[in-house]
Parts: sequence; C-alpha cells; structure tokens
Amino acid sequence: MSSRSATISLHPRWMKMPELRPAVEAWQEHASTPLPFQGADLRRCAEAMVAEEIGFISNRRFVEPDAGERIFDRPLNLEEPEPGKHRRGLRTSDLPRHLGRLCEAPLISPDQEQMLFERMNFLRHQANAHRSRLDPRRPAKTRIELIRKLLFLADWHRDRIVEANLRLVFSIVKKFANQHNRFDDLLSDGIVALMRAADKFDFQRGFRFSTYATQVVRRDAYRSVVTLRDERQKVASGLQDMEIDISDEIRQPNMSESRWHLLRTRLANMMSELDPRENMIIRARFALDSHHRVQTLQSLASRLGVSKERVRQLERRALDKLTAMAVDAGYQETEHGAMS
Repeated sequence: MSSRSATISLHPRWMKMPELRPAVEAWQEHASTPLPFQGADLRRCAEAMVAEEIGFISNRRFVEPDAGERIFDRPLNLEEPEPGKHRRGLRTSDLPRHLGRLCEAPLISPDQEQMLFERMNFLRHQANAHRSRLDPRRPAKTRIELIRKLLFLADWHRDRIVEANLRLVFSIVKKFANQHNRFDDLLSDGIVALMRAADKFDFQRGFRFSTYATQVVRRDAYRSVVTLRDERQKVASGLQDMEIDISDEIRQPNMSESRWHLLRTRLANMMSELDPRENMIIRARFALDSHHRVQTLQSLASRLGVSKERVRQLERRALDKLTAMAVDAGYQETEHGAMS
C-alpha cells in the first residue's frame, strides 16, 4: 500500500486510539441518528461537500503513513473544568453566572496548545483528502459520513482551544462596552472572532495563539464600534434631512441606548411605508443600511433607467411622505425642542 493511500483509509486505525475517545464520544452523541442519505439526497450532499473548501494549516508530515498514530500517541492531559473555581486573569465573580461559567475551562500549556492545533489541522487535512476523492455522480455514503466525523472531531479540538482563551475575549471587549455598545453583543462577536482566529492560526511558527488572537479580537471589536457609530450618524442625518428635529441628544456621547433604538425603529417603520423605488433612493442617498457611501443622483438614474431629474423628484416625494408620516405619528417637536 502506498504512503498516500495509507493516509486516507476509510477505516483509519488511529481513529480508535484512546486520545480520541472524548471527541469520538461527543460525535456519537451528536450523530446518534444517522442522516437518511440515499439517491438524489446523497448526490446533493456530495456535491455540496465537493464545492466547499476545507481550510487547514498543512504540514508535510500529515501525509506520512503513521501520521495519525504519531499525532494521537502522546497524552494531552487536559484538565476538567471546575465550576466556580477562580481562574487567573479574570474575576468571574464580577460576571453573571451564565457568563462566568464560560471562563471555567483551565488554561492550557504551550505544549498542549501545539498538540491541539496539530490534531485539529490533521483531522481537517484528512477530511479534505477524502473530499477530494468524493465522486458526486457515485458518492459513497461511508466516505461522506467519515468526512462529517472528521470535521466534527477537528471542531472538538478547536473548541478546547477557544474555551481556554475565552478569558482573553472578556478582557478585551469589556474595554469597548458602553451604553452604545452592549457587552453581550461585543462578547458574541468576539467569540466568533476567536473561533475564526483559531481556524487561521499557523501553529508551526512558534508563537502563542493568544498573541495572534488578541490582535484579531481587538480589531474586530474596534470595527464593530466604528460601524455602529457610523450607523447612528447616518440615522441622525436621515432624520434631520427629513426635517424631523431630534435635538442635539443624538449627537451626544451620553445618549441612552433605548433612545437610540427608539429613533432607529421609528425611521425603519416609516421607511417600510415607501414604495420600493422611494425606499431604495432614500437609503442610497443617506447611506443607510448596506449603503456605505452616499449615492449620486446620476448613479441612481443609471441604475433605475430614468433621468436624473426624475430621481430628484422621487427623492423629494419620499421625503415629503416621511415628514408627513412623522407629523401624523406625533413625532413632531416638543416645546423643549426634542422629538416626542
């Protein structure tokens, strides 16, 4: 048997090694009910697998005949989480109970971190090797199930890395949290960024994962804060241009979160009453939602297939409608100069 074929067996011996037992048990619980693949469903599943690339950090030793036995031979010796135990680097007593539980996983040593990353990427390398041999016209159910299992086992190892570094996310995002940027939202985004960092981290360069992850999570949190700030400014600009006086409160850094959500909801409700062309023009002209830049009248005219003057008329008509809706709904100025 060649070294290449030995690394992509449908029944790899290393899959039964003791070091993989916790991950395999988790897989058996996850996949307790097999998917009813057959016929057209099986082909569609195979086509989807072939079309989707599997990302991993490659290593020339992954193709060696005994790679699996070597990688899963050494004991990982991960500690079990201890509920309520204080962990270095974060005071969980300051957090709600459901968040504090996220930080109960023990830290991992540099050696354990290296082993986890090597195992995760090896498992994805194996899944990709099987994916490359999958024939959508005559897919083998055994191979499809093996690919799913390998990817699950890889994610299991990735999750151990993420759990051990969650305190890092907490310590970063709490510095960005305020009344405009909710801690729970930043934390959720930060965990996703941490998982993405684990997927892309090259464990072979000799650096600790925390160094790389800190940059990724901090950059992601900063981008979220800036994006939300820009969105607030766009909504404020849109309301003002509709001749709805919202006072100086929206421009102040201490505007309450409830006030901000109220203003955004009011604008969204009114926008939904416009016809599709008017809605699109207003969003493009005031850079709302996915429009990151103000669109010119000429660009909108070309997009809609009408004259520039016609776009101007539609914009004016839409603004008049929004202003009328605001007045009818009682969103007019109060005696104190703020929108009621």
